[in-house]
Amino acid sequence: MKKLLLPAVVLSAALICGCSTAAASAQEYYSIGMAYFELGKYEEAEKWLNRARQSDRTMTASQYNLGRLAFERGRYFEAADLFEDILKRDPDNVIALRASAYTRIKTGDIDIAEKHYERLLNLIPESTDDGYNHALVLYAMERYTEAEQLLEKYMFSLRDNKDMLLLYARCQSAQNKVEAIDSFANWLNDNTDPRVRYEYAMTLEHHELYARAMEEYRLAMSEITSSTADIKRSDIRFALARVLLIADRESGEGITEMRNAINEGFDDIDAIEELLNGGKVSGENAVSLRSIIENMRRTADEQEKERDEPEDSSETDDDKGF
Repeated sequence: MKKLLLPAVVLSAALICGCSTAAASAQEYYSIGMAYFELGKYEEAEKWLNRARQSDRTMTASQYNLGRLAFERGRYFEAADLFEDILKRDPDNVIALRASAYTRIKTGDIDIAEKHYERLLNLIPESTDDGYNHALVLYAMERYTEAEQLLEKYMFSLRDNKDMLLLYARCQSAQNKVEAIDSFANWLNDNTDPRVRYEYAMTLEHHELYARAMEEYRLAMSEITSSTADIKRSDIRFALARVLLIADRESGEGITEMRNAINEGFDDIDAIEELLNGGKVSGENAVSLRSIIENMRRTADEQEKERDEPEDSSETDDDKGF
């Protein structure tokens, strides 16, 4: 949302006289308010915009920017109310619709956000940005098929917009579509992200392309850096161990990799039990996996017991306070 600039001479005059004169017009109030907005002086901006809001001529613009002010200050529900009040008077106001839709994502009201985006795209169906945001909302609502179909209306942008392509791949993956493999691969041709590569590897694993999945899991581990926050190396190593145990039942490499994952911090006992109970791990590997689970449970019980034990105090009666 582009901020407006007020010429310095107008601002100076307003500050000198305090704009207390009755001759000051609503447009002048609005200009002063926007100047304060540009300077980051939100309380002053709010005061002047509320004055400008009293005039029909500057009501809508003032209210819209009061909504922006509320949004900038984290007052999202207030911002949404201001934007939607504009929509009561002007249901086809594209700017207010867009602002309200985005703000409703912030308030967590994704059902309302979805309705706003749907109306917005009825008004301007060619808007790629709004189409992407609408698809994001549909994805958050787990309406993956609708989100995928919406993104397919912007196929030209899908080839060039990495965010749209990634969302497209995730929509397909959520539906267990094999097409997700190509979509993830296309994204990774021009981008690098261990989290996305991990998702790609899981998609390959789901479709039983185990050799490629192992390769991608190993690449994902190599791409993790100290700044990677949304995926842990131990989780990827567990996934690699899982594929090894399923794809090569005679090899002990999967068990070795599982122990490495646990040594690096993997502690999801339920996930390991699910792997064991899935019936795809057999023989010595199943025995070893059962032993690993028992050791993890024993360690967890011991740690819980240590936490529950009261601290030993050597304090004597003479040391105690009142």
